[in-house]
Amino acid sequence: MNPGDESNLPIDAVLPALTAALEASPNAVLEAPPGAGKTTRVPLILLEAPWRGDGRILMLEPRRAAARAAAARLAESLGESVGGRVGYRIRHESRIGPATRIEVITEGVLTRRLQSDPSLEGVAAVLFDEFHERSIHADLGLALCLEAQGALRPDLRLLAMSATLDGEAVAALMGAGPEASPGAPAPRIRAEGRVFPVETRWLERPLAKEARFERELADLTLRALGETEGDALVFLPGAAEIRRAETALNDALDARHLVLPLYGDLPAAAQMRALTPDPEGRRKIVLSTTLAETSLTIQGVRLVVDGGRTRRARFDPGAGLSRLITTRVSKASAEQRRGRAGRTAPGWCYRLWAKAEEGGAPAQDPAEILEADLTSLALDLAAWGAAAESLAFLDPPPERSLREARRLLLMLGALDQAGRITAHGKRLAGAPLHPRLAHMALSAGGAEAAFRLAALLEARDPLRGAGADARERLAALAAPERFGAAEPALRRLREDAKALSKRLKTGGAPARKLSPGALIALAFPDRIAFRRGDGRRYHLSGGKGAVLPEGDPLAREPLLAVAELGLRPDAAQRGASAEATIRLAAPVDRAEIETLFDEALVWREVCAWSKRDRQVTARRRLMLFEAALEEQPWPKPPAEAMAAGMLDGVRQLGLRALPWTKAARRLQARAALARRDEATDGAPADLSDVALLADLDAWLGPHLAGMRRESDLERLDILALLEARLGWDGRQSLDRIAPAAFIAPTGTAAPIDYGDAGEQDADRGEAAPPRIAIRLQELFGLTEHPTIRGEPLLIDLLSPAGRPIQTTADLPGFWRGSYADVAKEMRARYPKHSWPEDPAAATPTRRAKPRKGSQ
Repeated sequence: MNPGDESNLPIDAVLPALTAALEASPNAVLEAPPGAGKTTRVPLILLEAPWRGDGRILMLEPRRAAARAAAARLAESLGESVGGRVGYRIRHESRIGPATRIEVITEGVLTRRLQSDPSLEGVAAVLFDEFHERSIHADLGLALCLEAQGALRPDLRLLAMSATLDGEAVAALMGAGPEASPGAPAPRIRAEGRVFPVETRWLERPLAKEARFERELADLTLRALGETEGDALVFLPGAAEIRRAETALNDALDARHLVLPLYGDLPAAAQMRALTPDPEGRRKIVLSTTLAETSLTIQGVRLVVDGGRTRRARFDPGAGLSRLITTRVSKASAEQRRGRAGRTAPGWCYRLWAKAEEGGAPAQDPAEILEADLTSLALDLAAWGAAAESLAFLDPPPERSLREARRLLLMLGALDQAGRITAHGKRLAGAPLHPRLAHMALSAGGAEAAFRLAALLEARDPLRGAGADARERLAALAAPERFGAAEPALRRLREDAKALSKRLKTGGAPARKLSPGALIALAFPDRIAFRRGDGRRYHLSGGKGAVLPEGDPLAREPLLAVAELGLRPDAAQRGASAEATIRLAAPVDRAEIETLFDEALVWREVCAWSKRDRQVTARRRLMLFEAALEEQPWPKPPAEAMAAGMLDGVRQLGLRALPWTKAARRLQARAALARRDEATDGAPADLSDVALLADLDAWLGPHLAGMRRESDLERLDILALLEARLGWDGRQSLDRIAPAAFIAPTGTAAPIDYGDAGEQDADRGEAAPPRIAIRLQELFGLTEHPTIRGEPLLIDLLSPAGRPIQTTADLPGFWRGSYADVAKEMRARYPKHSWPEDPAAATPTRRAKPRKGSQ
């Protein structure tokens, strides 16, 4: 086998096994590395399968560029043009004819087709190409196809094809088909890849932190071009980095070289130019995103320069938005990129990192379903009528992200309160747009401005850096010729808007004349922004905070509708309180908000604790979801609402805000000691700070009536409240286990100090033992040391004048030991007092009247 011969590909060796597997079982997994030929060979061989009949074969590709390229190569193999037996269908574009039997489609097309035709009438097989990329649409499409196969189409063939994949897990997920034994996995077929060696070269040392990525990558590319031959494929994370690297390389290279970008938003013609050899024979350097990692073949490439970075969307449920993050490539992706250099001949791979750094790279990229915005997925599940847990997902979608998605769909009117899809939701599910944008376009009655705005918001901002005002972008779409370098992108957006208009316009209600801000509000009801004070900070209707960039003219606007937010770089450290930056928005007036969201606007009376005023404020607020459109005083709030506000205040201030006394803290400490041994029968109620805060409503709430300010808390008798919490039985139990006072032989009641439970810190070790302070003479005649729960009391012995003499935890030992010296000194100082030679045998000569023991 000659690996460079397209007529003899590695996949050919396993095609008989694959066709046999699909003859015997409706499901199979094909594992074949890049260049093996699975994309161009498998659909064609399956055309001849007896089970196909006259049914079509659908092959899913993760990207539009890959779908066009695959269709072109398949058609070329048959000696035909696209639109004959091979066609493609992608968003806004299709080339399908009556003779088409192989449809190459993007993954979202399959989902919409399943929703309208769950049995996939006329389809014989669905092929999931590049399944290892684990896009959310591929995961959902496979899950829905498996359910359709089990319920409606046991004859439907499903094939997952991948370059790097946990084939065992996917085979177990797919199973051998509805008629096979339960638990039997789908058959797995493995093909070998190309055999051309690729020499890998690393940096001698890691890049410095201050190094400029694009400059370093351009320098590495220039070095690699000088040391190798053949066309080059350079991997960068995104279009912005590609443009900067393109400028740097064009400045350094001569006319014998051709530098070409390759990313998803490029026009189809520009993408095809990057994929095919240069007609003038120049050495081609293709600067690509992950688009060229697996799903596209670029002819003539023998050199790969890998920047080691990738960009992907990560949804933050706490912030309610997705953000693009730039991160290291996984080991699997790095190997995929490296393999691109050895497709047709021996090649080279230069990596912009040191070999020692590879150990810290993740093994695989995470599945998109674990990190993405799940709004479309939640809508598709509702339209399908199934819960996520009932479908066969390789990785189940995170429940928190699903919950956020359903909350948004409820705002959009796509789901009802029970979570069922509405008629409006079914229309959104059938639209080739994110549910937000589909809702905007349909709710606007098909207004042209809505389609232009949808096209703009789906694409990369053509005027990024021109401020946050979305109205400027719409003006640019109306007159793209005035915007120089951005003109091609703006014209493509106009074409996309026209395509959307054709797809979504109906003969229903007339178009509504809405401002750009009102249109954005329809799509982003959770991002209607209310200015705080007179600054550039805003409160969003979804409950979060946001801020405009310094100096942005929109800061003058009291109300904004926000189309794009970005999390600040330190958002991960700031947590849920992190404010987002407003990147794209338009002003909207109150009248428009009241018209658009009449049913969502509700008056809400709120008694809330004000941290600034340190008191409860009573207000009536006109709420749009989680933000107030208007606020006014609430003159006579009910007492229970005020009490609830005070409780919130105590929670925010902490228990230290209450008027604690030493007696109250002593009672708290006694209870803590009494509960220390869990085996103690009849232990009193828990009076710890943690327990008191957890049960604040029960023991404190009823006593806050008539209070409004922090100073009003001084009226509380905390000791009485704690005693009431204990109850009569609890107080009796506490007196038995941890008494309030020690009764001396003279009858004197000495209060026992159990420490201050409110001051105790678990990290400070064991609590100090209970102790008393008492005049030495009060203890004459006591032969045993007093104890609490078997532990000796610590006794501070006092002189007749109340001054400290000595501390002991062994009174009999004190009598036998140092008492003689103490007595000698005391006789000299206090001659009128009795100091017996044998204090343990002495009879108390004075019996003090018992004092009331302090709690």
